[in-house]
Amino acid sequence: MFCWGNATHHELCIDGSENLDLIIKPTISKWKESGHVQSVAAGEFHSLYLTNIGHLYSCGNNDVGQLGRHTKDDDGKYPGSLVETFKGCNLSAIACGLQHSMAIDEWGQPFSWGSDSMGQLGSNLGAHAQDKPKIIKLLATKNLIQIACGSYHSIALTNNGELYTWGANSFGQCGLGMMSNKETTPQQITSLVGVPIALVTCGSNHTFVLSKSGAVYGFGKNGHGQLGLQDKDNRCYPTHLKSLRNVKVCYISCGEDFTAFLTLDGGVFTCGSGEYGQTGHGSVKDELVPRKIMELMGSTVTQIACGRRHVLCRVGDRVLACGYGARGQLGCPHMAFALVPTPVPFTPNDESPTEPADSNKFSTLFNGPIRVFAGGDHSFLVVHSDKSIQADARIPDAKKQILTLNIPKLAACEVFKDDDVVNQDLMAYLETVFGSLSCLNASFLLQNSAHYGCNTKVPGVDIKKAEEAFSIISRFENTSIKELIFSHLTENVIKGVKSSPPDAEALRVFLLLPLYHEMRNPRRHPELQGPFAEAFNRLLVHPQKIVHLWWEAQTAEYFEMLVDIFKSVIVYELMQPVVRLNKSNQLHLCNYAFLFDVQCKSLLLKIDQQLQMQMAIHREVTQIFTRLFMDPTYEYHRDQFLQLTVSRNHIVRDTMLQISNHDSSQLKKPLRVEFVGEEAEDAGGVKKEFFLLLLKEIFDPVYGMFKQSEETNMIWFSNNPFEDDVMYYLIGAIYGLAIYNSIIIYVPFPLVLYKKLLDESVILDDLSDLYPTLANSLKHLLEYPDEDVEEVFCLCFAVNTVVFDQVQVHPLKENGENVPVTHENKAEYVDLYVDFLLNKSVENQFKAFNQGFQKVCGGRIIKLFRSHELMSVVIGNEEYDWEVFESNAEYKNGYCATDQQIRWFWEIFHELSLEDKKKFLLFLTGSDRVPIQGMKDIKIVIQAVADDRYFPVAHTCFNLLDLPRYKTKERLKYYLVQAIQQTQGFSLV
Repeated sequence: MFCWGNATHHELCIDGSENLDLIIKPTISKWKESGHVQSVAAGEFHSLYLTNIGHLYSCGNNDVGQLGRHTKDDDGKYPGSLVETFKGCNLSAIACGLQHSMAIDEWGQPFSWGSDSMGQLGSNLGAHAQDKPKIIKLLATKNLIQIACGSYHSIALTNNGELYTWGANSFGQCGLGMMSNKETTPQQITSLVGVPIALVTCGSNHTFVLSKSGAVYGFGKNGHGQLGLQDKDNRCYPTHLKSLRNVKVCYISCGEDFTAFLTLDGGVFTCGSGEYGQTGHGSVKDELVPRKIMELMGSTVTQIACGRRHVLCRVGDRVLACGYGARGQLGCPHMAFALVPTPVPFTPNDESPTEPADSNKFSTLFNGPIRVFAGGDHSFLVVHSDKSIQADARIPDAKKQILTLNIPKLAACEVFKDDDVVNQDLMAYLETVFGSLSCLNASFLLQNSAHYGCNTKVPGVDIKKAEEAFSIISRFENTSIKELIFSHLTENVIKGVKSSPPDAEALRVFLLLPLYHEMRNPRRHPELQGPFAEAFNRLLVHPQKIVHLWWEAQTAEYFEMLVDIFKSVIVYELMQPVVRLNKSNQLHLCNYAFLFDVQCKSLLLKIDQQLQMQMAIHREVTQIFTRLFMDPTYEYHRDQFLQLTVSRNHIVRDTMLQISNHDSSQLKKPLRVEFVGEEAEDAGGVKKEFFLLLLKEIFDPVYGMFKQSEETNMIWFSNNPFEDDVMYYLIGAIYGLAIYNSIIIYVPFPLVLYKKLLDESVILDDLSDLYPTLANSLKHLLEYPDEDVEEVFCLCFAVNTVVFDQVQVHPLKENGENVPVTHENKAEYVDLYVDFLLNKSVENQFKAFNQGFQKVCGGRIIKLFRSHELMSVVIGNEEYDWEVFESNAEYKNGYCATDQQIRWFWEIFHELSLEDKKKFLLFLTGSDRVPIQGMKDIKIVIQAVADDRYFPVAHTCFNLLDLPRYKTKERLKYYLVQAIQQTQGFSLV
């Protein structure tokens, strides 16, 4: 070990008999343990030395017990004996303040000694000194991995990522969000919860914290710009130094009032006081923003170490120094200060009369790793005998990093069966990692530097590695391990997410937790998926956007998994016997329509309709009870249904009259229909036929309310109807009733109707469903490349319509009939034309229709649907799968799948034409279209009847077919084909 600089109080490890105040060039220590030193910590007038086997030595001033051992006469001048307190254990880390010292033992327990004038010992001694190391009781249960000391304050990092500070806080150097004289006991810095911390370090009155991916946070004194925040204002809370976000800072060292940052590529940035050239920029001015040392450009710096007013840099085979040097700390004889990094001259022994040409290159003279240390006004160079020691500060010491999930540790858990006793060390590891948001966010980072600069595009997570790890976790059999993981993730991690995280690195948990296999278990949603979703919803706009972008950037498989997680929870809840779906839940779900496919939305709509029906019935009961209470003589007739009684001959008149007499609450009841003179009980089938007949008649051109496209047979609102808007209102309500009562009805409305019902924008393509020739002509106009549009097309901003053989002109804009369509305004013309045909020309008609529709079907749930989805729910589809139809069949009253009549039936059915198959579907179910859930949602039940003189009979309400036991296949076919031609009318069967 070599040392140089101030030795006034014998803080340098040299022979104390020499009585030298200054060592002006690197001098080898003659102390017998100097060849085994692992690290050095230096205060202003004392130093600590930690050996490779964890033994602690100290020397220098001991006025307040900062050496941790009793000294007499010249005992403090030389580190001759061990600090007795630690003779029975090994230490892992040491740190020095101005007059206090700290150490961590092999179990992560912290010790402190020396002055406690500002509470820097963390033991609340009331300003007394402590001459022997004692454990900091409030941190005794924590496992510390890093410590650092300022002049009068201290900071510690635990293995689960927690930060604690104590001591002087008049500049805010404790980072607790307020300034105070002192904090006498350790306090947690909660503002950085969730950020995976890699390093802590202190200047005299300021502190820096570095994250795993290079985020730099500073707090405390900033009078010289040492926090790098472009000003000189002190900070009492960790403040992100954003200017360094993308330079990949990997190590930080602090001086008295300046700071040095080492980057992965070997560059050095400095900021703060430059009074003695310690910032290395060739001047003595303060630097308020971190600035790269240009003198080191082209070199790769592997280590930096700051003293009070000087800095050391290791560059290849050399050590360079800059800053204050009047006390020999630069190692350059007679140099009072250096404004730029200057090579430290070095010779292998002090007796060499002249220095060789390569005297600045020291690494070639030693067989082992070399590290530099600095503190106060002195410097150290340690040559390690252990070649495995990491001497590059850019590579973090694995033993001093917070715990993370790693595959070997997880794989070790697989061997434990359900009732096995798990060893305590492994359980402690699992408890730490799965109980810490910071540890999870530090796990599975991309290799090398790929995880640095965590932002909207770079989460820095190796998803493949994470998937592998969580796959192992899913195979765990031991109950204790599984319960520990689940409880810690739900109680500590998810609940620990802040609404405004300090950095994007704290959001990685939103990428990792969906990989946990229990997230795919919907029964866990009260403790797991629900709180996870709530944690996301609590995020402020910017962090929520980051997570959105991360999710979107993942593979399709990952995103589908994410959607399935929450979809499965909703479906699980909806399928419960008593659905726990209330208004607030609906509002919440409607914000996340993207989570649900159309089948799930359809199910949600059905459940919502059932709830509204129940609420309508409950309201009526309440009203009846109130009236009876007010008037006991009141005679009431309670009907839990919306009862419509109509004749087949006057179905439109009867329906309109009865609908108009009911208020909104009545329309919310379950619908029941009765045809005059018919005795069929309406269990579903009568309603189907009712809507089929009613809507067929309503849309008959004879009423003039709707017109049919000659090109596509689609129907649209008439722009000159015979009836008033009230009729459109009632038709809208009827259309809504069909949807509300889950009746599939095929009305050839174009997609644009559903777009308008859902307030989606109408575009030119929507015109194609009604008027494809016109739509193509308008597209041709838009695509026409030449300037002579006016001459070729001869159009103006007006539309002509024919009403009762009279041509009416409709200007599309003011004086439109006199405004020609040109190359410049043709896009405007097309937009106005489409708007006129699909919106303005039928504005009143659609408005009334929509009001009637929304009166029955309106609400947040309907807004979940996209227009094409709602259309498929209303009219079904024609995606027939007859094999599924057969495989889904059930048999009763003596029939089974192997019976001769059943085999004949299916042979005959599959031989039918598509049109006859559709007729059979209409005969059986009341509709020839397929529900949104597909053919699997149509379950035919075939039951045997004895008398083969009758036709097959369909109980449409129940999809039940009475099939007689016909003696021949031909007879069965004849009767079946004849039966399916009769699809109107119900009788009591």
